[in-house]
Amino acid sequence: MCEYSLESDSARPPAPAADVASVLRIVRYFDSFDESGADADAVIRAAARLGDCVVGARWPSGRVVRYDAAGRPVPGTSDGAEITVGAEISVGADVSGGAQPTVWVERREGDRRLDGVLLDRLRHSLRVVAARRSPPDTLHLGDRGLLEVVLSDKEHRADRARALYLLGVDATRAVRVLAISGPSAREAVRIVADRVSLCCSAALGDTTAVLIQGCPDSRTFSDALNTAITQAFPVSRGGGTGPWVGIGELNPAVAAAVSWDQARRALRFASSTWQGRRAVAFDRLGSLELLADLPVDRLLGNADVLRINAFAATEAGALAVDTLEAFCVFGSLRRTAGELHIHHSTVAARIAQVEGVMGWDIDDALDRFQATLVLTVRRMALSATELAERDR
Repeated sequence: MCEYSLESDSARPPAPAADVASVLRIVRYFDSFDESGADADAVIRAAARLGDCVVGARWPSGRVVRYDAAGRPVPGTSDGAEITVGAEISVGADVSGGAQPTVWVERREGDRRLDGVLLDRLRHSLRVVAARRSPPDTLHLGDRGLLEVVLSDKEHRADRARALYLLGVDATRAVRVLAISGPSAREAVRIVADRVSLCCSAALGDTTAVLIQGCPDSRTFSDALNTAITQAFPVSRGGGTGPWVGIGELNPAVAAAVSWDQARRALRFASSTWQGRRAVAFDRLGSLELLADLPVDRLLGNADVLRINAFAATEAGALAVDTLEAFCVFGSLRRTAGELHIHHSTVAARIAQVEGVMGWDIDDALDRFQATLVLTVRRMALSATELAERDR
């Protein structure tokens, strides 16, 4: 990656004579957008067509816009092309309500001599777009304040709509809101941003709110996110802290507060136990969602949770509880044995240890349901405890 700094014209070496005409052509090209009503997406799309390569921009809010040489939107991040980046500098409000974005071009080959000029004029045009889109009576809030307005059900609809506008969110498209907690929340936001077309995030108290557009259905998205976070932050046996993600349902943009509430409820089910999920989608919880109404103190003081935690405090007990949890996930002795790479008789022996302590018979449907429920409540209690200890 080679850095390109936005310096004054007088500080730059003069362009070769053969390139003067090309430089003027680029300047005139972007001047035409300055005089039009083009938005940021249109300017970036035009820059990609002119440069005949992928051009992208990332705002401090986390919003990323990329277009290819044909003017088509490109999700995700660079797949190996060499990148020239325009350095991020603060020059006033942009279309996302914060500092100006970082801009870049991605090339696999070709002449790069004019990329600096293209990036310079692109930044200039984005500044013009920002000035044109910011009326005198605009909300003078940073991205955090704007996102708080969007996610509040106590704000007037008109204020929420204006905050969406200033964040660069298309209010005609549905949004999904995520709640992220635990260590490495910022890295988890980056993992999310790589999978969607728009991502705005802000830390609200001890939870990071992430508003997104352009993601697949909740099952596909939550599974992919869970896998990515688990791979990026592996869990050692015995568990560990986050990051954890709760995922709300798709809702109209002006009703983002509903998705935010759902995300926070789903977050309570995220866990770093051996078989716990790091990313939980609200609409996959079903009736389990009712457990989110239980106070943390009641979870921590539940007799079954206290008993199974005491048993899991020993190394042998922790292995037995982890094995039962895996059995409740995979549903059979042989599959559980295969997933844990142990003999099925070892699985049966460990489950029997938990049965003896808890008074369960896992072959009985009611006892198996109770075991699944207690393990779910235990995960919620462990996550709540870990967060409380981290925030002290």
